[in-house]
Formats: sequence, structure tokens, C-alpha cells
Amino acid sequence: MAYLLMFVTLLHLITLAMLFIATMEKSWWVWDGMENSDLWYNCRFDNLTGTWLCSSSKETEWLQAVQVLMVLAVVFSSMSFLVFLGQLFTMSRGRLFYFTGLCQIFAGLTALSAALIYTLHNKEILQDLKELTLGHFGYCFFLAWVCVPLLVLSGIIYFHLRKKE
Repeated sequence: MAYLLMFVTLLHLITLAMLFIATMEKSWWVWDGMENSDLWYNCRFDNLTGTWLCSSSKETEWLQAVQVLMVLAVVFSSMSFLVFLGQLFTMSRGRLFYFTGLCQIFAGLTALSAALIYTLHNKEILQDLKELTLGHFGYCFFLAWVCVPLLVLSGIIYFHLRKKE
């Protein structure tokens, strides 16, 4: 049981870090490695100065939905971890971690919704930027998709995890 507890805690921390990176980093859409777009900024690399020059993304309804859902996923997962730590030290033996699991599953569903909206509406989100056929999805987009099953899996594990001692 101690190994399962360590595994689910490590899984939770890894998915939380991945969620945070997917939400804050700047590569949801990439053009030729020199330009990219994320949930907050559109950036291009300036060879002369060797720095990234960024401007705020144009706020569309779809982009705002993705932003809100990804931030909610981070909040749900963070809240879930804090509740888990609280339950670990205050809950009586034999009880299950239902609320923690529910928060993790909500985090997975909000991340799923955000990634799905970005997948289906990337033309509207990136409408005024370069030609979309020249670009591709970046690693943060894929991180968001990888987080979805991991969050749901950890939520299911929390449902079955019982406090022993």
C-alpha cells in the first residue's frame, strides 16, 4: 500500500507539472521553429538579437475558452493535491479519497475540453497569423493531451486508494 501511495503521489506531481508547463509555455502551434503561438502570446525568434519577441495573442472566444479551461485544470489538480495531503494526515483509517479523485477527474475533463477545442478550432484561434498549413502543433499541445489520461487514471486510483495507517 505504501508503494501505491508513493506512486499516486508521484503521478499526481508529474501530471501537475506537465499541466503547468502546457499552460504556460509557448508552443501550442509552431511554424518552422522560428515562430510559435501559445495560449497567451505569439512569438518569433529574432536572429539579430538572439531573443524571442512576443506580442499578446488576439483574444478570440475559442482562445479564451481554452485559456480558462487549462487554468481550471491546473487549479483542480492543485486543489486535489492539497486536499489529498490534508486527508492523508487528518482522515481516519479505512476511508477513501473520493474528493481528491473527483477533483483529479474534473482536471482531466477540463484539460480534455481545452485540448479538444484547440484541436477543432485552431483556424479561428490563429486566424490572423501565418498560413496554418506551414505550421504544426507544438509540444505543449501534446503535453495537454498526455495529461488527460494521466489525470483520469490518477483520479480513478484515488477512488480505490484506502487509508490504512
